[in-house]
Amino acid sequence: MFLFDDEIEAVEYADGIFYKTLGPGENLNGIIWYTPDGRTSILHHHPQEQFGYLIKGGFEMIIGEEKAVLKPGDSYFIPPDVPHQFKTIGDCVAIDIFSPVREGLKVNTETESPLGAEKEKA
Repeated sequence: MFLFDDEIEAVEYADGIFYKTLGPGENLNGIIWYTPDGRTSILHHHPQEQFGYLIKGGFEMIIGEEKAVLKPGDSYFIPPDVPHQFKTIGDCVAIDIFSPVREGLKVNTETESPLGAEKEKA
């Protein structure tokens, strides 16, 4: 199977953040992210292992108790169910690989948005 960039639809995840799905396979899937400068994710976790590679821009990243600043060419590994968070430095392009397949990209809380802003309480 081959996937060609110009044939993969970009989906808006949140305000100005887009992704393309690379796969999925039977046991893993990939996502390429296009994220503007200054965006911060919520601190979240999921049952999949996650491997990532930063192509463009930078991340301030927290994985469990570890913190680091990543630049293009750096990578990261997140074990299952370990809390993690990032903030973009410049416009970023990154690839994430999940195993097993991550179905959907929902956040793990009903009170926060994907970018960490508190939702209005009814």
